[in-house]
Amino acid sequence: MPTVSYLPAAQRKNRRLTIRRLAAWLVSRATDPKTGLWLVITFALVHAVLWTEILIKLKAAQDVHMDVAEAYAWGQRFLLGYGKHPPLSGWIAGVWFKFFPVANWATYALAMATVSFAMVVCWLIALRVVDRRRAFFSVVMLALYPIFNFKGFKYNADLAQLVPLPLLVLAYLNAFEKRSVKSGLLLGFAAALALMTKYWVMTMIGAIGLAALIHPQRLAFLRSPAPWVAIGTMVVLMIPHVVWLEEVDFLPFTYAGDVYSLSDRTLNVELVIGYIGHNLGLLAAPVLLGLLALSLSSLSWRPARIWSDRPNPEVNSGQALNVWLIQFIVAIGPPLGALPFTIYIKTDWGIPLFFLVPLALVAIPRVRIPRMALFTITAIWLVITVAMLLAAPSIATQEMASNHNTASTYAARSELARELTQTWQDKFHSRWAVVAAHSDISEPMTFYSPDHPAAITPGEVSSGLTSLDEAKRYGFIGICDKTDPELLKSCEAWMAEHARDAEPLVMTTQRFFSGHPGPSTVWKIYLVPPAK
Repeated sequence: MPTVSYLPAAQRKNRRLTIRRLAAWLVSRATDPKTGLWLVITFALVHAVLWTEILIKLKAAQDVHMDVAEAYAWGQRFLLGYGKHPPLSGWIAGVWFKFFPVANWATYALAMATVSFAMVVCWLIALRVVDRRRAFFSVVMLALYPIFNFKGFKYNADLAQLVPLPLLVLAYLNAFEKRSVKSGLLLGFAAALALMTKYWVMTMIGAIGLAALIHPQRLAFLRSPAPWVAIGTMVVLMIPHVVWLEEVDFLPFTYAGDVYSLSDRTLNVELVIGYIGHNLGLLAAPVLLGLLALSLSSLSWRPARIWSDRPNPEVNSGQALNVWLIQFIVAIGPPLGALPFTIYIKTDWGIPLFFLVPLALVAIPRVRIPRMALFTITAIWLVITVAMLLAAPSIATQEMASNHNTASTYAARSELARELTQTWQDKFHSRWAVVAAHSDISEPMTFYSPDHPAAITPGEVSSGLTSLDEAKRYGFIGICDKTDPELLKSCEAWMAEHARDAEPLVMTTQRFFSGHPGPSTVWKIYLVPPAK
């Protein structure tokens, strides 16, 4: 009887001790200077691998997004710019696909490698602001931010900013602290690297400049060589790109003015409100889950366990103020700027701007991070990740079943690319070199065709990878999508002008996934032979 009555209690006690030992092991590794970096790198790698597998399953019924295919296309040639944007996102994709196959899974791996790299750099940022316990807690919060998992599936210039922008903030905090010539050089290099990704990073560069001017220690920083060396370094490093901009008559700025300027004030206000609501909704996940982890770790909802008025030596108040200022400015600056200038502000523009939010919260001196909180938030991340891994195939099937007529998502562009490649090679016995179509069609052709043809987009900015003269010399395939009457009209007009002697074809493609049919898409094809 005694054995029967006490055995369950003993088992529960051993289980509690096991969890505590695991939590103690995690805390010891996270707070030890010798093991902290390796723990964060390992966590980031595991996050990248697991979420790559989740995205493979979750997106199994879809082709890669047009932006992903575009980044791959840019990476085929290392230019100083690609029409719409500076070149870094294309360079990264170009290097990546030197080592990885041109396949869907490799694009998701690239996206997760990008965000996981950002997580490690954010940990290095956090070490300049808070102690190691808080730093690791902020990294796991970041892993729960949807941009760093399922919303980060799309590698493009927005997501690529998560490589240089954390490096830029890290370089600024370093320069603000050391105020040396070397730290200024690093800051200038980081700023140039960011500008070579997307001009939108001026929001972060401007926020850093304003933070430096507002900070109480501004005079000590401004009297040092660091900020002036940084500005000079950035200007010098940007000269080749500025020369390229002049050569193309500042085409990216013309493109931005044409695409993102609005005349409808009501629409402008709606877009700004949508931008704010979208980003607040995404940030709610890590914030609420972080609070849940703190509450569960304290074993009660009493705020005294996670909130205290006592002095907190675990926070560097001067650097914390820098983080708060930068995050506040980049949070309010874009929507406030979009209103008076009536700019079409996309929700995706918020992707690279909020990686400091977890650190800004854990850097509040009154917040206390119990030791058990590190284990709790890591367990929350693991449960969510494993649940998504198990649920992903079912979610993909359900999405396909309920949205099977959504051509923008489920149209079989990869099948079209392979069919057109075979058609071209059978007819002309040469490589398919150029495709002419709207970007949502042409870029997937570049990605999925074994010949990887360069793209010309009727009516849009040229990427610089090919030209109309090259298209006429090598021949090209023109493609018009019959499902969109407006785009079909402009496409047919362009083909009438530039593909008058083309051989017309009509092709139909349709994808099936888990027994569910996708949309049947009819394509108008124009085969323009190579010049004789």
